[in-house]
Order: sequence, then C-alpha cells, then structure tokens
Amino acid sequence: MAAASAAYAATTTVVIPRFSSQPTRCSALPHLPPRLSSSSSSSSFPLRQVSESRRPLLLQIKASSSEETSTSVDAGELFTDLKEKWDAVENKSTVLLYGGGAIVAVWLSSILVGAVNSVPLLPKILELVGLGYTGWFVYRYLLFKSSRKELATDIEALKKKIAGTE
Repeated sequence: MAAASAAYAATTTVVIPRFSSQPTRCSALPHLPPRLSSSSSSSSFPLRQVSESRRPLLLQIKASSSEETSTSVDAGELFTDLKEKWDAVENKSTVLLYGGGAIVAVWLSSILVGAVNSVPLLPKILELVGLGYTGWFVYRYLLFKSSRKELATDIEALKKKIAGTE
C-alpha cells in the first residue's frame, strides 16, 4: 500500500499559476481587444480597480497512477474483429438489404422532419403534444410505486412477446 501511494505521489504533477501585469487577449475570441488596465480613463463607463499583477494565467493539475490502463483501441485489431464478424454472417445479402433500408429510412425521416419543421405553428404544437404526453406518462406510470410495478410487468410481458417465449 505504501509503495502504491509512493508511486502515485511520484507521478503527481501540479502546475502553480503564473501572474502577469501584461494585458492579455482572449485566444478563443480573437476579435476582442486587449483587456483594459485600470489606468485607462478614455472609456465611457467606470472601470473597477483590479490588480493586474494578481490575475492568474494558467492553472493545470495532472495526477496519474503507475497502474493506469490504456483505453486506446488498435485500428488493426478493430478491423480484424469486424472482418471475423462479417465472415461469420451467413446471409450477407439480407444484412446489406436491412442496412440499406435503414439508411433510406433515416434519409426519408429527415426529409419529413424538415417538411414538418417548415410549417409555421406545427413544430410548437407538436412540442406541446409531446410535453403533455410526457407529463401524462410520468403521472400514470412513474409517480407512484404501484404504477411503477405495473409498468415493469408490462415491459417484461412485452419482452417475452417479442422474444417469442410466451
């Protein structure tokens, strides 16, 4: 235990913030001018007195352990697994047909949603209908313990019906 905590402490990195009195630019918004110092009096609004030498520029803390596991996936290994699974499929034409049908269905549904979205009041009305149904569902099935049990039994019955074990 002591060795593990010593190894952890040995790999912990802490970067102390630096302070600067220089005006800085925001790198995410390059169109903004540098920050005004408290000595600028040309602006039309009063500036708050801020000590420029106390502004932190960087704070980074990194802690790691010597027992870390890598979560990266090797691309070659991924393609090998996919090739093995594809070779194990018996009806390749059926899989391709279902995959193509799914792509066409997603494309058609996006066209349908775009058409419905272009009608002026229809999206807001459908949003209200969805919120109303969500409220009813929560009240009917999720609010009370007995109705949650009823919902669980209904879901289990539906699973059995779909799986064909009923």
